[in-house]
Amino acid sequence: MRTTLALAAGLLLAASATMTTTLPASAQEAWPTRTVTIVVPFAAGGTTDMFGRLFVQAMQDKYKTPFVIENKAGAGGTLGAAWVARAKPDGYTLLVGTASTQAIAPFVYKDPRYDAEKDFAAISLFAKVPNLLTVTPKLPVKTVPELIAYAKSRPEPLVYGSSGVGSATHLPAELFQMMAGIKLVHVPYKSSNDVAAALSGGHVDLAFDNITFAWPLAQSGTVRALAVTSTERSPTAPDLPTIAETLPGFDAPSWHGLFAPAGTPRAVVEQIAADIKTFFGTPEMAARLKEIGAVASPITPDAFSSFATEERKRYRDIVAKAGLQPF
Repeated sequence: MRTTLALAAGLLLAASATMTTTLPASAQEAWPTRTVTIVVPFAAGGTTDMFGRLFVQAMQDKYKTPFVIENKAGAGGTLGAAWVARAKPDGYTLLVGTASTQAIAPFVYKDPRYDAEKDFAAISLFAKVPNLLTVTPKLPVKTVPELIAYAKSRPEPLVYGSSGVGSATHLPAELFQMMAGIKLVHVPYKSSNDVAAALSGGHVDLAFDNITFAWPLAQSGTVRALAVTSTERSPTAPDLPTIAETLPGFDAPSWHGLFAPAGTPRAVVEQIAADIKTFFGTPEMAARLKEIGAVASPITPDAFSSFATEERKRYRDIVAKAGLQPF
């Protein structure tokens, strides 16, 4: 965790240098003229929070206007997302959305209190972040095939932890057990820190979490990393295989991006998207993000909207095939 925070601090120092593009004076006068609230729907200190703070620092440096983070955690991110969905659509309340809030929640909650497709205006992706499959060091496996074989040989199912039902650390495990033909028992926790503590202590057997958070733990020996959930190996950990190398077709990455309430003026949405492209689109920032396992992925609002729609279709199918019942 210290490694992650140190890298994040370095990224924050780079924000001022990368946000140099200026927009016409009229656009700058229109927005922002007062404090902008960025809602992070998860606890402080996690990957989503880190991306939110990177964005806040960059925007404050550019506009000299307060941008503040509000962590509204709970219910797999849906509490914070619902709060933004009900906010005034004026560009002064924005959401750092993830696969959990914008693609998974509609299918695992009976009433997430918002419509992920209709209640938000997509602005831009920040970055894509592979998840990492990790196991407790107490487990006698070092590869994905060994993990599957071990799980099949046991009379009792292995236990996995996640940072909440319907989170982006929950669904990869459901996909994994379905494709591997094994049975796992789910134990949800409140945060990634709680999962890591349970994993290192042997209270759960395996977990999936952002490589940004999990890789430093693996390097320290707190957990053992087996593979990444993306279809390609991560430049951050090139020696780690993909799960797809054992289970062809496996793909369960995580991503982080910015959303506004539906009805936010298009000019404001496009202005913020241009700022994100400037900040996250520089070679310097791309190189820094790779240090923490992330791939900078700024795109247009329309492209981001289409991306989120496709993600919802993909996770809808995963939830249906896994037989998960909304609660």
